[in-house]
Amino acid sequence: MWYAIEGYDAPQSLDARLQARPAHLARLNALKDAGRLLLAGPCPAIDAEDPGPAGFSGSIVIAEFETLAAARAWADADPYVDAGVYVRVEVRPFRQVLP
Repeated sequence: MWYAIEGYDAPQSLDARLQARPAHLARLNALKDAGRLLLAGPCPAIDAEDPGPAGFSGSIVIAEFETLAAARAWADADPYVDAGVYVRVEVRPFRQVLP
């Protein structure tokens, strides 16, 4: 089943995000290579493609997992969690309708 994982960034966490980004992307690429990633990306903190020093307000990942517990465990092990980038992570089932 698909699960939506939303991470919410801590204030002033851009430097920590940039440091943890390679490890974060490696995990996402592993999901993609396994055919389990629908989409992933950050949410700019301002209305701009490149928010510069304003940074990001969080991220969204939609990926396939066996169970909600497995999705939560994967989210809890994210390098952004370990680095203190995310102050909160929400995981819930997702059902794709379009496209």
